[in-house]
Amino acid sequence: MMVKEQTIRKVLMTADPVGGVWTYSMDLCRAFEAAGIIVYLATMGCCLSESQHAEVKSLSNVQLHESSYKLEWMENPWDDVAASGEWLLNLEREINPDIIHLNGYMHAVLNWKAPVMVVAHSCVLSWWQGVLNEPAPSSWDQYKERVAAGLKAADVVVSISNTYATELNRLYGPLENITVVYNGRNTNTFYTTDKKHQVFAMGRIWDEAKNLTILSKISNPHNLPILIAGDNTDPNTGEKISIDNVQLLGKLPQEKIRQHLAESCYYVLPAKYEPFGLSALEAALSGCLLLLAENPTLKELWGEAALYFHPDKPEEIDALLLQVRQDPARAIEMIKRSTESARAYTLEHMAGKYLQLYHHLVQTNLVS
Repeated sequence: MMVKEQTIRKVLMTADPVGGVWTYSMDLCRAFEAAGIIVYLATMGCCLSESQHAEVKSLSNVQLHESSYKLEWMENPWDDVAASGEWLLNLEREINPDIIHLNGYMHAVLNWKAPVMVVAHSCVLSWWQGVLNEPAPSSWDQYKERVAAGLKAADVVVSISNTYATELNRLYGPLENITVVYNGRNTNTFYTTDKKHQVFAMGRIWDEAKNLTILSKISNPHNLPILIAGDNTDPNTGEKISIDNVQLLGKLPQEKIRQHLAESCYYVLPAKYEPFGLSALEAALSGCLLLLAENPTLKELWGEAALYFHPDKPEEIDALLLQVRQDPARAIEMIKRSTESARAYTLEHMAGKYLQLYHHLVQTNLVS
């Protein structure tokens, strides 16, 4: 039986306003705008900031549905997970989307009418293993069971790296419905300018996984300025995290981030746990030399295009900075490699892969 290819017009997508998932979601929405796809963006976790509201309003194809339901990894979230599930199902009935695109796990078990894609960005169990080097305690057993159920209920699971796909299979598998789509950024958004001999880093400073406090422990014999952008207030305790011997810039708008990347010679990503690492891609697109923590994901993505250090050994950062200061030709070669590697992670490529999966899911659903 011949089935006419179904045009994708409406996508119901979940997102949260914190961290890389927001950047990822906004980028996909921008890419889908040119394809004539309307994205009904259902946000949870906390309210959007003023700048995030402005970002949404700048896109003609996004209709925002905002909530503050707890996310599934937050403390005692179960009532909110149930309530947000009912809210999402009501949205589906109202919108009648072609695809359900979940940037979380547990809502995949709901009685959806449209095909369901789950995109796996991160999870508590892999965070615990990566950061604390031990399995998550039994208090997370319910979380594990419900994440596993969501992964298996989805029509397709997208992992953002092969390394993380392997980890998902180890923790929740076996998963027969998993594929990999690398994240991407709009290459035209980033630029390079006259470089300063300074180190730049960014991320949630309070998050152990980001490991940014290691930069206070390097000896820095050349007295290079070390700049760190990001939130230093722990949302769980309200405590402000301070780091000696560095300049904390606080949370910055995207244009300021891009400016610092464009001006900085060196970008350091010391994360102990990183399922992808969008910031390394942004730094590569900005002509920075990449100094990355040696973990499987970053090695998968960047290979010989970056220099690596053990995330618990600040002296190795010092050694790498000394090497590239003494051998500028090597630094230029490394930057050339990372810039070339970054071309594999474009927004166009990422959006194209998602559209292929959307069409496949819809066609499969029509046939069945």
